[in-house]
Amino acid sequence: MAFALSTFLAPAHADTIIDHANGYTLTAAGALQRFTSLGFDDLGRVIAVGSEKDTAARLPDAQHIDAQGKTLLPGLIDAHGHVFELGEIASGVDLFGATSLGGAVRAVAEFSRTHPKNAWIVGYGWNQEVWKLGRFPTAAELDAVVNDRPVLLHRVDAHASWVNTKALEMAGIGKDTPDPAGGKIERDATGKPTGVLVDSAMELVNKVVPLPTPAQARGTLDNALAALAKVGLTSVHDAGIKVAQDDLYRDYADHGKLTTRVYAMIGDTAGDFDELAREGPLKSYANDVYALAAVKLYSDGALGSRGAALLSPYSDMPSTKGLLFYPNAEMLVKMNKAMKAGYQVNIHAIGDAGNRQILDAYAQLIPQYKNVQLRHRIEHAQVVAPEDIPRFKALGIIPSMQPTHATSDQNMAEHRVGPERIKGAYAWRTFLDQGSRIACGSDFPVESPNPFEGLHAAVTRQNNAGVPAGGWYKNQAMTMTEAFRCFTLDAAYAASQENVIGSLEPGKWADFILVDRDIFKVAPEQIGKTVVLQTWMGGKRVYKR
Repeated sequence: MAFALSTFLAPAHADTIIDHANGYTLTAAGALQRFTSLGFDDLGRVIAVGSEKDTAARLPDAQHIDAQGKTLLPGLIDAHGHVFELGEIASGVDLFGATSLGGAVRAVAEFSRTHPKNAWIVGYGWNQEVWKLGRFPTAAELDAVVNDRPVLLHRVDAHASWVNTKALEMAGIGKDTPDPAGGKIERDATGKPTGVLVDSAMELVNKVVPLPTPAQARGTLDNALAALAKVGLTSVHDAGIKVAQDDLYRDYADHGKLTTRVYAMIGDTAGDFDELAREGPLKSYANDVYALAAVKLYSDGALGSRGAALLSPYSDMPSTKGLLFYPNAEMLVKMNKAMKAGYQVNIHAIGDAGNRQILDAYAQLIPQYKNVQLRHRIEHAQVVAPEDIPRFKALGIIPSMQPTHATSDQNMAEHRVGPERIKGAYAWRTFLDQGSRIACGSDFPVESPNPFEGLHAAVTRQNNAGVPAGGWYKNQAMTMTEAFRCFTLDAAYAASQENVIGSLEPGKWADFILVDRDIFKVAPEQIGKTVVLQTWMGGKRVYKR
């Protein structure tokens, strides 16, 4: 008996076959493979992939579901995101769509009016580059609409905060407050803070924001999981968590509520690391639903706020080279601590100086620990000196990159680094041609979590509006199969999970999605418009449109 796609229910405990699918997966070698039928057992593991006849022979007592010719793909994987931050957006001021300073201020004013009981006004997504300001916004501009409560607004790249005077006062930030290591307090000519805090200076305000209640934390995670399932993400790498978030992940995993697999990274090697690492890396928990086997560190800031550390001054601001968060010796101590404990080390590095600092440290530590098999990573690898790119391959370092960063940054990136350094920026083709395996992600909520927008950017080097015509530095684009690999099998490889997820092969988990179009046949401009119809994780449906 076959069930219509629009009416079937997710099986509870039965072998299942999805028939009449327009299926695509990857072989272990990364080659594209077609199929029409997928069979999986009552535990949620793939038994057979191929024709209807083949899968029926393997699972003779299975229930059959008719995919009605819809395209079936392995569940997509985002190798770099921030799950709780994604969930928090729903409860704060959304500034991602603000196209002007005035529009952003009005959004803050309206949110403040409609949320009179909020002790803090918190928001996300502002971008002064889009506003064509030529400067950062100021506390005074926020004070004009909210001066009785603290306002904390996170920049789109999460590497700068815009606050009002009340927030500065509550954090004790004044003319005499020194810039913290790895951070900067923006000031006027007299030394008075103007209301923008860059990189580690953000923590001066963050530490006085009240912690979420347990109910709020659960609501935040619920929001995020719903958003991830809706866009077809069956696994994400959460780039930096703390003890409370680990506790919540384990609780959700224990109770079957973790509807997206999470490969988490411990944020830094300070206090939370000491507690979370007492029993060593957690490589698999609750049937591969959760893992905590990596550490996330920061080398530098972001390009948009000129916090990324460059070897030479910024082309559009010769007075600065950006900021390294830590001197080389201190960074080496942090990396050594994580490696000694057996953790994969994944380090945010955006500027060419930041990337070089980390490559130099890896070159020293990996031979010492002989642990190249942990597949250490550089997160973003955004602007890399061309002579340093081959070092990724030589050292076995995975470039964990986000395709939509290139298409979002095209409006300012070359202004920041000039026409020569841009040749080593967002250089996906250069990495692929030397044999590096790129792990793709989005850095959500900095960018949309929708992986189809990432696939579109990877193939076209254009944003959602098709800009620029012909693609931005199109010579660095990926093929469709390469992009598909970097959001599936290679992202799984970057978490040492390629034997359990990343493709639909016998023995792996039945993580898959049904979508409304064939991404391998539609025009490239249509890829980002793909709609997810259903999301399945471990043989259980977790989302239906």
